[in-house]
Amino acid sequence: SMPQKALREKGHPAKRTFQAIRIYINSELDVLKKSLDSSFKRLSIFGRMVVITFHSLEDRIVKKFFSDLCKGCTCPKDFPICVCHKNPLAKLITKKSMKPSLDEIEKNIRSKSAKLRVCEKIKL
Repeated sequence: SMPQKALREKGHPAKRTFQAIRIYINSELDVLKKSLDSSFKRLSIFGRMVVITFHSLEDRIVKKFFSDLCKGCTCPKDFPICVCHKNPLAKLITKKSMKPSLDEIEKNIRSKSAKLRVCEKIKL
């Protein structure tokens, strides 16, 4: 069963269903989380991590991973002083995701859904 809006969109209506099955069977989201973590650990100071995502589930994971790395203190706001002593491990280079230009989409139709995010490691 598909919503009427999805049936009107370009592409085959079963496209999302098979994509969901592939993601589940291959454990793609779990693999992404593990690879982000291990890649960041191997990164040198001032090294940049660049990730291209192709759908919202991946993008949400990368966005949260980068924002967690860039957060400092996690103490409640009503604490007078910081007791967690947590410092950010990275800084965001791109505040928002970068999307392909219309020219790029014309040359490569698969790039239509791509989003690029970049962060830089600032601490070991």
